[in-house]
Amino acid sequence: MFLLDASIMGRRQVARGMFVIGMHAPEIATTVRAGQFVNLGWASGPLLRRPFSVYRADGEHIEVVLKAVGLGTAQLLAMELGDRVSCLGPLGRGFELAGANAVLISGGLGVAPMPLAARDARAVGMEVTWVHGARTAAELCAEAGGDRVIWATDDGSQGIQGTAVAASPDAEAVLACGPNRMLAAVAERWPHAQVSVETYMGCGTGVCLGCAMPLKRGGYDRACTEGPVYRAADVDWGALPSHLAYAVGT
Repeated sequence: MFLLDASIMGRRQVARGMFVIGMHAPEIATTVRAGQFVNLGWASGPLLRRPFSVYRADGEHIEVVLKAVGLGTAQLLAMELGDRVSCLGPLGRGFELAGANAVLISGGLGVAPMPLAARDARAVGMEVTWVHGARTAAELCAEAGGDRVIWATDDGSQGIQGTAVAASPDAEAVLACGPNRMLAAVAERWPHAQVSVETYMGCGTGVCLGCAMPLKRGGYDRACTEGPVYRAADVDWGALPSHLAYAVGT
């Protein structure tokens, strides 16, 4: 884990209201695993840091993906090239990648950990199918990619009409990220799938206990340290608000 003074390197739009921000963070870029996240803070920003899954890592740079859904993300999107952010990471437990093939399932902003997951899966010789869903074609992330890409939209404006879960084939490894109701559906179909969950976080290091995740076996653990990647069947989805979208980065 590193604490860096990172500089903003660029910004681009990848879907309606969805942006990718790049940062110079060499120590994190060379050590981060798919599914891990960083906690960002900045001068004039919110009191608590904001967690963001690492979207891509290349050379000395990392990227995060976000929407301006709150004051914190609006401030981050308004930053100029060269502005500084305090970047803590990599944090959390990432995806375990093994087998001949993998299906990546993402809904909306749940695309956040998937480019890195696709990269790491290919690096160990896995064939990757990426299924990405959103309400409409305009909200699909244009950068979804794999050996095979399947699109799903609620209104049928691109790809299969319906959910990303319904559009997904079976595979040895299933990795998913998206709204809680989508992850609950993943758990029903693939209990052993790995899911990246969202919850509110404060410290990101397991100290504040603000990211308690309810477990099927009873009790809670800390999404920032024991997660954010879990075995799908281990999470008590009924104890989580089903309407919440993936919000790491709000």
